[in-house]
Amino acid sequence: MFEFRGINHLALVCKDMERTVHFYRDLLGMPLIKTIDLPFGLGKHFFFDCGNGDAVAFFWFPDAAEAAPGVSAPANRPDQGNATSAHGSMNHVAFAVPAEKMEEYVEGLRSKGIDCTEVANHDDSELGIAEEVHPGVFVRSVYFQDPDGILLEFAAWTRALTPEDVKPLVATA
Repeated sequence: MFEFRGINHLALVCKDMERTVHFYRDLLGMPLIKTIDLPFGLGKHFFFDCGNGDAVAFFWFPDAAEAAPGVSAPANRPDQGNATSAHGSMNHVAFAVPAEKMEEYVEGLRSKGIDCTEVANHDDSELGIAEEVHPGVFVRSVYFQDPDGILLEFAAWTRALTPEDVKPLVATA
């Protein structure tokens, strides 16, 4: 019915445009590819290239409400406590990165002063994390936050997913 080609862009909201541009362009290395002045002085809209024709975008609204960590977004990284967020919120943004560079990227983030988790080996165990990579690990990831507290992830699939990876849907409201 619909032909999907990935994500065109995600649109988030930042408190300080200059600080956000510095983080995504200067620290993470994403090119700033488009800026828009919104009509009626409502603010700005700007886009970063995050690879493969995809973009992460931000609105800067001068009169936006303050952030509500733990409601509109997680209050913490997964390794620092509860990372839940409210229904209808965005929990995190995961950027696809090469699996073989994961440890190098952890060092790169830390060298830029960005606090991040250790590499997480996600599997189907009770805790969902394995200490070592094994055939059941399906994705490896590193979590960190941007200056507004938006939870970000560098993620790399480690194997092809199959129909056996889909569990019965049993959660209801």
